[in-house]
Amino acid sequence: MVRIRLRRTGSTHQPSFRLVAADRESPRDGRYLEILGSYNPRTEPSTIEVQEARVYEWMSKGAQPSESVVQLFKNIGLLDRYARFKAGEPVETLLTEAAQTKPVVNPKTRRAAAKK
Repeated sequence: MVRIRLRRTGSTHQPSFRLVAADRESPRDGRYLEILGSYNPRTEPSTIEVQEARVYEWMSKGAQPSESVVQLFKNIGLLDRYARFKAGEPVETLLTEAAQTKPVVNPKTRRAAAKK
């Protein structure tokens, strides 16, 4: 079974993640099938970049998102758009809608810097 899950990257105490399609039995940072996006929880607000067309394709083939990925997808509205995709709405319409709702984030803004 294929899962869409987070793969940790970044150094100690500075986590960032990649969204990957991986076999369920592969280790967290081990073998994966495809990189689908990235997630950086250290920016304010968190930065999430996803290749939605690829996610739709993997999910239509039976890939299951992990619990943490489901929360990320809900935050950016991807699960709602995927339900509309399954109902028959064209992918191009959904992708343009997703591009318009993307927030602009300054990559130099960090949560740790905001706490000081």
